[in-house]
Amino acid sequence: MKSKVYFTRKITPETVVKLYHALNITLPGKVAVKIHSGEKGNQNFLRPEFWKPMVEEVHGTIVECNTAYGDATGGVRDHTEAHLKLMEEHGWTKYFDIDLMDAEGPDIIWPVPNGKILKENHLGRHIVNYDSMLVLAHFKGHPAGGYGGALKQLSIGCASRGGKALIHSAGKTADRFETWKQHADNVAFPEAMADAASSVAEHFKGKIAFINVMKNLSVDCDCCVVAEDPCMKDIGVLASLDPIAIDQACIDLVLNSDDPGRDHFMERVNSRNGIHTIEAAADLGFGSRNYELLEV
Repeated sequence: MKSKVYFTRKITPETVVKLYHALNITLPGKVAVKIHSGEKGNQNFLRPEFWKPMVEEVHGTIVECNTAYGDATGGVRDHTEAHLKLMEEHGWTKYFDIDLMDAEGPDIIWPVPNGKILKENHLGRHIVNYDSMLVLAHFKGHPAGGYGGALKQLSIGCASRGGKALIHSAGKTADRFETWKQHADNVAFPEAMADAASSVAEHFKGKIAFINVMKNLSVDCDCCVVAEDPCMKDIGVLASLDPIAIDQACIDLVLNSDDPGRDHFMERVNSRNGIHTIEAAADLGFGSRNYELLEV
């Protein structure tokens, strides 16, 4: 059976809410809303004003975790105090309740029984305080993973600082400095991301929804201090209950585009073996690459 992916070419805060309602799901209890808060200096991340109606619709709490890349890149989101200060500067605290899920330890550890690379996933411990999750992803490229979408938000996005190090090192170390000396190759890294994503998808099974916004389509992530400007025109908004299907649909929309920036974008995806994250996730069985695209 094909997964349903809803799609509109119109990108507004209102169409995000419209596509969420097309999913015909009510997220119960306390809702964690996973966003990307944007690194200091990054020009492409989606601002809180854009997400505001959607977050208010589910009465959600914005959740994030600290990064593992540290000061070497010029980023500031690897320390709780600096991360919270930046979120205030970016306007998140003006509108929403904010929860840095790994602000205090120890991490929560969830098993990954069928993992290809990881046998456990280390997450910000506050994740257990939530009954359901809404994953709001800015779909774009990524310097390590090739692309960033729903699966990256589930994996790297929900992992604690140490958990991110484990994923990047394919399970070798939870030390955020050592991980960059032992970084996984472009087969093990996407497989580790899929493993980590599977544990979050399983925990919130039946109580999780995904929205990907294909806007500001740079080859670089919102975690980049100096990001390349968008290389493609905006494409649209997608919504699904299946994180694998929604990411596959985004890739297909890029591939089927006649935009002159398409090949540059796909070079980033393919040079990092980004589609293997989708392949590995499908092998784990928590979603499908087969989908029906329903234009709203």
